[in-house]
Amino acid sequence: MAAEFVSETIAKDKVVIFSKTYCPYCTMAKEQFQKLKQEFTAIELENRDDCNEIQAALGQITGGTTVPRVFVKGKFIGGGTDVKKLNESGELKKLLE
Repeated sequence: MAAEFVSETIAKDKVVIFSKTYCPYCTMAKEQFQKLKQEFTAIELENRDDCNEIQAALGQITGGTTVPRVFVKGKFIGGGTDVKKLNESGELKKLLE
């Protein structure tokens, strides 16, 4: 169920961030997209009953269970620090085109 939800969510939207509201790295990732005026879907895991299952599914897909897990056009691009570096180098904007 959780793996299916993750796959469908990633496929449905251009930018998907699996996040927790209190996580500073999640905030960092979201800010990069806000700077580019790019809409994104944030799935706030701590508000879901299946949080652990979703994190386990993300671990199978990405090799890690920490948040944020950021996807652009269905491709995993990393966490908060990765997204910030991509934005600072101009690569994030290219990925969104």
